[in-house]
Amino acid sequence: MSPGVDAPTPAPTPAGVRDRTARGDLIVGAIGSALVCVGSFGVGDPPRNSTTLTDLGLSWITYGHGKNLFGTFFWLGVFLMVFAWVRLGRRVATGAANVPSIRTLQRWLLVWAAPLLVAVPVYSRDVYAYLAQGAVFGAGFDPYADGPAHHPGPLVDSMATVWATTTAPYGPFTMGLLRVVTEVTGDNVVAGVLAVRLVLLPGLFLSLWAIPRLARHFGASPQAGLWLALFNPMVLIHLVAGPHVELLMAGVLTTGVVLVVTGRHVTGTAVLALAVSIKITAGIALPFVLWIWLSHIRSRRPVTARDIVGAFAAIVAISVAVFGVWTLLVGLGFGWLTGLGWADVIINWFTVPTFVAHLVTLVAAPFVALNLQPVLEITRAIGSAVLAVTLVALWWRHRHDEKDAVAGMAWAMLAVLLLEPSTLPWYYTWALAIAVAFTLPPWARATVVGVSTFMLIVFQPDDAIVFYKPFELTLAFLLAGLAAWSLLRPDPLRLRRFGRWAWGSDRTGSPEMPATGTDEVRKPEPAPGG
Repeated sequence: MSPGVDAPTPAPTPAGVRDRTARGDLIVGAIGSALVCVGSFGVGDPPRNSTTLTDLGLSWITYGHGKNLFGTFFWLGVFLMVFAWVRLGRRVATGAANVPSIRTLQRWLLVWAAPLLVAVPVYSRDVYAYLAQGAVFGAGFDPYADGPAHHPGPLVDSMATVWATTTAPYGPFTMGLLRVVTEVTGDNVVAGVLAVRLVLLPGLFLSLWAIPRLARHFGASPQAGLWLALFNPMVLIHLVAGPHVELLMAGVLTTGVVLVVTGRHVTGTAVLALAVSIKITAGIALPFVLWIWLSHIRSRRPVTARDIVGAFAAIVAISVAVFGVWTLLVGLGFGWLTGLGWADVIINWFTVPTFVAHLVTLVAAPFVALNLQPVLEITRAIGSAVLAVTLVALWWRHRHDEKDAVAGMAWAMLAVLLLEPSTLPWYYTWALAIAVAFTLPPWARATVVGVSTFMLIVFQPDDAIVFYKPFELTLAFLLAGLAAWSLLRPDPLRLRRFGRWAWGSDRTGSPEMPATGTDEVRKPEPAPGG
């Protein structure tokens, strides 16, 4: 068509039709979630010394052929969830007409999460540590000074022994919540796990409310935000089936950011302070509120020194007041600061300081035998210093407007993940919850897919780790790379001939995913009455 002549604009696809075209992917993911739940009973982290499965006549699923069978269910479920997630990611990335509506995705996210609420805890025994810390608090001890071993019982028996003598690193709100849970459920471990999931579940609903609003506020795709931070199988399995306190923290954190960027600075700061009282990591976001607040003032008139001092004082006062109220109500003081250092016990090479320590000992091995621990102390000290400087630099660098400040939050969260002494898969929710505000380039989305898939493999559902086993590690890298590649290029292994729906039916003809081969391309049908 020659320039100057307008091409006819096809009518938008009705929402009902649009949603039905992606329903197959969402159903596959839901089936995968159900299989993860079923498989968890054989390969997850059940309570130790519990006779529940024996009483039900199901103890056979935890060993021998029974465990192998349920392990197959679990890993097939993980595969189906990743498979559906990648296909859904291709849809939302291209903005095709078959992208499900926000409401549809919100409903289906709950469908994906529902089976995980009743799964046996997987990938970690942290939930038992939560319960044990709540119980030791309820027994009259100070969980910030006394480890769970001070109150022995079924809860301590079920937690990872390495944490039995360590103190709690969580904020006062979390400790108060855990005390209430354990006072209700007592030493009933199964009831305690279910209760912890229920009290953390509001975080999921808050995320479902906040993520689309945060994305839309900055012109990003709400559907892409939900896909990135919630449909992510690593996030969903770890936070819901795990479960982990990040589920609640991420929801409160994102809600606070939404309130701040929409001009409700006082309320938003108070909500962010609540997130800090859940887990201290949320405090990374608070300094950036200053730039957002000043940016909103600047949009109306020039900013004065009085504005800067007033906004800064308000943020500090609100944060101290909220955190102080919860500290006084719980009555534990600031002992949680001592618990933060226990993270050094975790050693994996997913952070730069630990990776460098491993690399130094490996390179030096032919010449001198270096013990990893003293090398770790040096590299981690350097990493902490670099992190402190990086956080200050990011805060100052991202001061220009509200979008710049939110970008600074996300980068600061990522900096902590990379430079702190250790990191674990569910920590990545800190950065993902903020990154939904931006339209990420294809390579960034593929990186998220690759890292998420890798983390689901190298950490095993029974809390084992394989990232020091060459064969399993190589397999994890290959599968993670395939998942990342599949996001950018449908059917990278050219398996489409074995199933058109599975490998080629979601092509959109976009430049990023060209429609090649013999797939029929249908023209948009006109709207009714058009």
